Amino acid sequence: MPATGTAVARSRAMGIIIRLVITAVSLWITTLIIDGIDLTAETAAGKAGTLLAVAAIFGLVNAVLRPIIKTVGCGLYVFTLGLIALVVNGLLFMLTSWIAGRLDLGFHVDGFWPSALLGALLVGIVSWLLNMLVPDGDD
Repeated sequence: MPATGTAVARSRAMGIIIRLVITAVSLWITTLIIDGIDLTAETAAGKAGTLLAVAAIFGLVNAVLRPIIKTVGCGLYVFTLGLIALVVNGLLFMLTSWIAGRLDLGFHVDGFWPSALLGALLVGIVSWLLNMLVPDGDD
């Protein structure tokens, strides 16, 4: 039986929410492991809210800028065999921190090396692992 428009919309919304929570958990784990990435909210609810907001910012930054950067920097991706992606991810992570600071969110990345670079790498790895374990509703 074909899915109705409402069911498809609910499934997509649930997938977005699941990915948002997975990214927030990945960010939280990263703040625990990487020195120089700070989460300064006082309460558990404040930390959860900050992490969800930063996860949304990180998702938007990646959704908007990554395709542009990949298109413009296509030659660098080929020349470095994709290693430039680590640098790009670190810079996008720093941009996320800057936006979070402008919005008075308690999330800060101290600098590019090693905090942003390792932080972006760890967020990517943890997100990938969690996405492998948790279905997103698209299956």
